[in-house]
Amino acid sequence: MEYRLLGRTGMKVSELCLGCMMFGAQADEEASNRILDRALEAGINFLDTADVYSHGVSEEILGRALQRIGRRDEVVLATKFHGSMNESDPNGGGNSRKHILAACEASLRRLQTDYLDLYQVHRPESQTPADETLGALDDLVRAGKVRYLGTSTYAAWQLMEALMVARERGLNRFVCEQPPYHLLDRRLEKELVPFAQTWGVGLIPWSPLAGGMLTGKYRRGEPLPADSRFGRNPDWGKRVLQDRVFDAVEAVVALAAEKSCTPAQLSLAWCKDQPAITAPIIGPRTLEQLEQLEDNLGAVEVKLSEEDHRRLDEVAPPGRALSDWYTADFGPHLYR
Repeated sequence: MEYRLLGRTGMKVSELCLGCMMFGAQADEEASNRILDRALEAGINFLDTADVYSHGVSEEILGRALQRIGRRDEVVLATKFHGSMNESDPNGGGNSRKHILAACEASLRRLQTDYLDLYQVHRPESQTPADETLGALDDLVRAGKVRYLGTSTYAAWQLMEALMVARERGLNRFVCEQPPYHLLDRRLEKELVPFAQTWGVGLIPWSPLAGGMLTGKYRRGEPLPADSRFGRNPDWGKRVLQDRVFDAVEAVVALAAEKSCTPAQLSLAWCKDQPAITAPIIGPRTLEQLEQLEDNLGAVEVKLSEEDHRRLDEVAPPGRALSDWYTADFGPHLYR
């Protein structure tokens, strides 16, 4: 496992980040502990969760686990705020000062820690001025409750606005962004990647395997696996799994066979070594998928040549998307 600087900071994080979204959802506490133990054993020191994951349960499980193993100071602990934790309270979510300060205190309690290494805005919000959000986050940093600040699913223009507000007001700035990014959707290479390279912002991609599409489990002309997300939603699968997607997936499968690795390992290796990328987020959903974690960890051993990249670029062109999955989910603000 290699370690990389997070954006323009001096903090080093593992080249793969363990996503804990399924802790308390599809993975119970015992399974979550085993997943976490294996990830730490492999050298992962970067852990990502959010308050809304299982309505706080993910944070609670992670907090108890870190107390059990006694390695809190050795990990880079990241969580997020924005989603509502109290639907009956109009201030129970969002990016306002009131919600941010309350959400941080609640996350600290659930995680059983007195500081967060990385506190991220889970989604942008046009109703709240950027200076209010950044001002509240800056207060948390100055109070010693947060070390660094980040975002998730922000467009480049929104990050640029936040950067200028921070500079104008003398506030702590965002050091990283967590976007959806994988071989089948490379649109962020047009604006977000150049922005990140210019301003020293680290990128931590979520869904680097495109929701399982890049694992090779979906095959052209074959029935969708019944236990897969597209098998459970066949109409969605028909919309997303088009011929151009299969062309790319088949190229990944073929190249992986040549390199004696799995399609998932090849796809993760491609993602983690793209320009401006710090660490893709991985994480099995259940204990039964612990083998998936083992497979993902093997991505750090896979090296791609210039010719390999050229072959992949032919079927998955830079700056383009082969599927409209994320466009439908996140609207026009994220990509142009």
